[in-house]
Amino acid sequence: MECQVNTNLKLFDKFSTLNRLKRTMAYVLRFITNTRIKQKANRALGALSVNELNNSMFILSQLSQKDSFPEEYERLKNNLPIKANRYLNGLNLFLDKHGLMRVGGRIKNSLDFSFDKKHPVVLSSKHNFTSLLFRHEHNRLLHAGPQLLLSTLRENWWPVGGRNLARKITRKCVICTRIKGKTINAQMGDLPAERLESQFPFYRCGVDYAGPLSILSRRGRGAKLEKCYICLFICFSTKAIHLELVTSLTTEAYILALKRFISRRGKPAEIFSDNGKNFVGAAREFSSFINNNFNSIIDYTANENIKFSFIPPYTPHFGGLWEAGVKSCKHHLRRVVGNAHLTYEEFYTVLALIESILNSRPISPLSSDPTDELPLTPAHFLIGRPLTAAASEDITATPTFRLSRYARVEQLRQQF
Repeated sequence: MECQVNTNLKLFDKFSTLNRLKRTMAYVLRFITNTRIKQKANRALGALSVNELNNSMFILSQLSQKDSFPEEYERLKNNLPIKANRYLNGLNLFLDKHGLMRVGGRIKNSLDFSFDKKHPVVLSSKHNFTSLLFRHEHNRLLHAGPQLLLSTLRENWWPVGGRNLARKITRKCVICTRIKGKTINAQMGDLPAERLESQFPFYRCGVDYAGPLSILSRRGRGAKLEKCYICLFICFSTKAIHLELVTSLTTEAYILALKRFISRRGKPAEIFSDNGKNFVGAAREFSSFINNNFNSIIDYTANENIKFSFIPPYTPHFGGLWEAGVKSCKHHLRRVVGNAHLTYEEFYTVLALIESILNSRPISPLSSDPTDELPLTPAHFLIGRPLTAAASEDITATPTFRLSRYARVEQLRQQF
């Protein structure tokens, strides 16, 4: 599929969002297709289909590449080698069946990855289409940082100079700029021994509360605002995060949240928590919760064969791991919810979305080499892939002798 558009129209400068641009192009393509169909009954009507939106993205990507790399595109179209270019050297570019420039490489025969992952579409970070794409993903990921933004985009796209564009989009985001404050980086101390153990996720974890927040008692008129709190569990070894919504600071509410956590993540060997004496000022109610329910919490965890440990008094920096988790959770929560009031189910859904995004953040450095694997995330230890990534291809019915070792392991996981 190839499209000829007058470049003097400056198509990409007339739209401020990717969705509007994509849907407009899809309707234009539908109109062109319908004009070629004589029978009105066979013409496409109604809402846009997935195929129409995908074709729209193919055309927009192709036009963007023709604007950004006109000479390279023509040479590839005529089966000629492209000239030396410091931005494109080593990418082994080729044109696919849709006329899109894609990254080549030595893994095209792999059966473990989809075609888009093996050969991402090349884009220029200086083109407005790429900026719209980055801004769309930034909003979809609940205003994620530049590293997570670039990591997610590289699953299907290869933006040349994407690292700088990811920083630029994050820096120029109005919501992120308004909420983000200036911080001072403290000198980091040595990691404790519990953080360096090679164990399954949440074998040792920390717990903390965030709030109070407000939720609606029900939908409709006459609804009242009620307090709620976020109970955060964070793994010491993988930094995986589990979020629970509790409606009160009582022993029963905490134990129920702990039961839900154990049922989904497994029973931990040890749970660390802040000492009640650390809480001051606005968090005084947390202090009374810890002090008043200390014996009940210890009794329950002891019966479950779980060691419950407190950090020393007046040392909140000992709990920096879960404090950072609370900060990351609030980072997305403030940008998405703001001052809106949600019901319990709506708020719990938002927390689940935030949990999936936090567990998909990279915990290893991003590589600029297109042949390298995607960075490691906490979700890799939980389900084997980032929670924001597309689902793996179903290979449960594929004969074993046709699978590589990695694909065989993936097949066993899917069959389980």
